[in-house]
Amino acid sequence: MRTPKHAMAAVVLVAVTACGAPAPVESGSTSTGGDVALQQALPALRTLDFGGQFRFDDGVAVSVSAPKPFRPSSSAYPRSDRAVAFEIIIRNEGDQPYRLSGLTVTATVGEVASKQVVDSTQGYSGIVEAGKDVQPGRDVRLSLAFTAPPQPAEMKLTLRPTATSPVIAVYCGPA
Repeated sequence: MRTPKHAMAAVVLVAVTACGAPAPVESGSTSTGGDVALQQALPALRTLDFGGQFRFDDGVAVSVSAPKPFRPSSSAYPRSDRAVAFEIIIRNEGDQPYRLSGLTVTATVGEVASKQVVDSTQGYSGIVEAGKDVQPGRDVRLSLAFTAPPQPAEMKLTLRPTATSPVIAVYCGPA
């Protein structure tokens, strides 16, 4: 028997493997009343290229820069020979404050999860103002880094503004 958690994981897996697909990946068709509720609970996935911007229905607009490869310092955690950094701009175009702590950002290379790199020496400290509210009409810039393989490969950065957001943005391209 499938649970909503398993079904959501399957949808996310399909979406992150569909990098470069021109159309968004939506939840599947339904045949019973229980499936309808599950379909409505699953998020829609929007695939974009690095450098693009996406506006969620609640007014939160997100843009993600092209990846910038770098060599992490000896004090970076986790240790990695190569990492890529992204500048993420979150702009609140809605009419309510946006709580930055709701933001989830994950990365994958191929089908393997990439760990976030904290390298304060080079300015990659994670989301340091997570408790901050982004007021309407304002924006915040984040510099996040993730481990990367020695050679450039296809990478996906997945952003969800809140745990209950009905849409997930998946940015992809070579990194």
